[in-house]
Formats: sequence, structure tokens, C-alpha cells
Amino acid sequence: MNRSAACCLLSALFILLSFRIRAQEKGAPAFKPYAQTIPNTEVSFRMIPVPAGSFLMGSPEGESGRNADEGPQTRVKVSAFWIGEHEVTYDEYIHFQDETRDTEPKPDGITRPSPPYVDFTLGMGKAGGYPANSMTQYAALMYCQWLYKKTGVFYRLPTEAEWEYACRAGSTGAYFFGGDSSALSTYAWYGANSDNKYHAVKQLKPNAWGLYDMLGNMAEWTLDQYQEKYFEKIKAHPDDPWMQPDSKHPRTLKGGHFRDGAAALRSAARLRSSLKWNARDPQIPKSKWWIADAPFVGFRVVRPLKQPSPEEVEKFFSQVLMQ
Repeated sequence: MNRSAACCLLSALFILLSFRIRAQEKGAPAFKPYAQTIPNTEVSFRMIPVPAGSFLMGSPEGESGRNADEGPQTRVKVSAFWIGEHEVTYDEYIHFQDETRDTEPKPDGITRPSPPYVDFTLGMGKAGGYPANSMTQYAALMYCQWLYKKTGVFYRLPTEAEWEYACRAGSTGAYFFGGDSSALSTYAWYGANSDNKYHAVKQLKPNAWGLYDMLGNMAEWTLDQYQEKYFEKIKAHPDDPWMQPDSKHPRTLKGGHFRDGAAALRSAARLRSSLKWNARDPQIPKSKWWIADAPFVGFRVVRPLKQPSPEEVEKFFSQVLMQ
């Protein structure tokens, strides 16, 4: 190695070391996988780093099972973030649900979800790694706010673009493992192999970035208002796009679920929320926490690499929770 190359290498190493030192000084982890323990519990979950980058979002016109709202494909840029290794589990969610117990301090400004009026496990399991389910997007967002109050770290739902970017993990096919759905059962719980039940997380293979159950099991809430013409709208602003909500319905979910066919589990597939999911809710007014007929709905959290200020966090939650 010549002197010039050696100097460049030393300079790069110095910059990397300086970044890590500054991150540690600010109390932030290096940009690598880490475990987040929920304070006052023995429960933790792993967060996986997703590097900044760009990708073609949506599906090409010739993709089998494609829907019209999946294009035209648009190149999108995404900033770096961490994302949950798996869907939020009941083991994690129960501490949010039971936060008002006298033995646990209640974070200021957080309200407790009403008790479910149905057994939202539907006999499929609670503790032991089963995904939390049947919650509205409002409840998922309130969990994120609660988690921020508990940990001091800003967690939120992923945008639709962040979700698809993390799911694809650099791939370009219909699925993150390729274009042939014959291998789907090794990566996802869906209509063909689920026995009409959701399953504990991390039982099947992850994608290339180590993320489990991105396809199938639970359809996952995103931050976005569902827009049929989403791709036309983001063309003017393709950097970290987000369809900020302006009404309660519909919102976008991604990934497909345990009752779906293979086509609904494609990386580009989109699911719009429906008021029919709560048609049988006996409460008046209908619950803003639980969905009576959607045991296939869940979520996972993300943490942006660039953490917002407390004022920005407060503004964010006031915006997304106002609907």
C-alpha cells in the first residue's frame, strides 16, 4: 500500500471513530443491531439497522398479481433507520396495555387502551413471542408514544416507503427472495401454510437484512394515508416520502397476512384499511383501540438514525394522533 492510500485509509478510520465517539457521547448506539429493554420489565426487542439508500418502489407492469395502485415504479430515497427485527409481540404490548397498574409508573400524557371486548388472540396464543394484533393504527401509534416516554428514544411506525425498502433488502423481484412464490412457505405464514392461524415470530427464514415475518403473519400498519395515486403524488418529492394523514380512513398496511394468498405478500403489495374491520364492534361509539374483525393486523416499530428534538417529537405525535 502506497503512502497516499494509507493516508486515505487512516483518514476514513478516523472519521468513523469520531462518528462513533460522538454517537456514544450523545447516548446513541453505534449504527448496528441492538436490543432495547422496556424499562421496569424483563422484556426486550432487537432493532436492525437499515442503511440510507434509494430503490425502485412499487411493481413493474408485468409482475404477476400486480394491482394498479402499485405504480408506476418510482425511484425513492430513504434515510437511515433501525427497524424491529420482528413484529411487536404481545409480550411487549401487554406492558403498554397494563400501564395503569399501581406497580408501574404511568408516563405523563399516555392513556391506557380500553380492555378488548373480544379475545384478540382468538385461541392462537399470547405470551411466548406471538405478535400483538387486532389493534387500530391509533393504538399502534399510542404504543410508540408510550415507548418514547418509557425509553427516551423516539420510536414510530415506518412510512410505506421505509417499510418496502426494508422488506426488499436490496432485492428487485416480486418477493425479497426472488420472483417465484414456490419458496414462500420458508419465509412467510400465509393462506397456504398457516392453518388459518398466526404464529410466533421468528419461526421462518428472515430476509437478507435479518428481518423476520416481513411477509405474512400480520399485515403491518404504516404511517401513511392510503392514496390510490400514491406514486404519482410522490414523484415531486421522492426523498423520504410520507402521505401525512388528513382523515381516519383509509391507512396503508404492508406485507400481507396469514389468511392471504401469495400475491398479497409481494413486496410492492398494498392493503388499505377498511371500516368493515370494526363493523361488529358492539360499543357506541366504536372503539378507537381494537378492531373486531381484523386479527391479521399488527405492526413493527422504526427508529430514525437522526433523532428529533423533544419539541419535534411532541409535534409529530400531536399531528398523527389528532385524527
